[in-house]
Amino acid sequence: MLDVCNDFYDEVTELKNFLKTLDEEVWHRETAFNQWSPWDIIAHLHFFDEFSLVALRGGDAFDYEKGELLKDYKEGKSNQMIARLKYTDLGANELLKKWENTAFKLSKSLGERNLKMRIPWFGPDMGVQMFVTARYMETWAHAQAIYDLVGEKRNHSDRIKNVAVIGLKTFNWTFNNRKVDVPGDTPYLKLISPSGEIWEWNEKNEKSSIIGSAVDFCQVVTQVRNIKDTSLTLFGEAAYKWMDIAQCFAGPPVDPPKAGKRRVES
Repeated sequence: MLDVCNDFYDEVTELKNFLKTLDEEVWHRETAFNQWSPWDIIAHLHFFDEFSLVALRGGDAFDYEKGELLKDYKEGKSNQMIARLKYTDLGANELLKKWENTAFKLSKSLGERNLKMRIPWFGPDMGVQMFVTARYMETWAHAQAIYDLVGEKRNHSDRIKNVAVIGLKTFNWTFNNRKVDVPGDTPYLKLISPSGEIWEWNEKNEKSSIIGSAVDFCQVVTQVRNIKDTSLTLFGEAAYKWMDIAQCFAGPPVDPPKAGKRRVES
């Protein structure tokens, strides 16, 4: 099984255990992420983990479900609304159990696939490793809003290297997605992992680099934090332009949260 499949499984387990400590009332409070509640966040993750299992089957089933979802989008329904309509009868505990079972099934199914398999999605098809990395990234990033809501300090692990890698790989795409020029080559990255390891990518370049916490970098590329609310040190035009609009998730361009909106005092 791919390491990232195990990482996805472990991330789901960690979030599940944290969610079990929350009172039912907390599940319906608004977070700083688009006014979604923890219930909305888990319903959203569950919806697309279920959708991912359909994608693994491919063929007519996926094409049909994809077509229906795109119709919903065209009618103006948001991801929040779609999940609420589908899971409206589920309380927090039942939703949590269903999401856990689906996510674990997805992790196992992806781990059993041939690495050369291509999985259909809403953009280009993806390989197995990139697909499960994307599901890991979504789970890790969305969870932060719940930790922030209750003021719980999160103990990050080196599993977030998966997010750093997908963030790095989407450097060019971030600009192409907005139809603006890519400002040169990808900056040199020097990040300190949660365990204290040094992670480096690209050639050292004092005039174009990003240095600092891997958690901060991952939170910026997933738009969990504004770059101004982190301790990252930037050098060069490419680094500044990238971190101002970084987006490692699929879909149309989305602006990061305004400075201070999702900052949590340590």
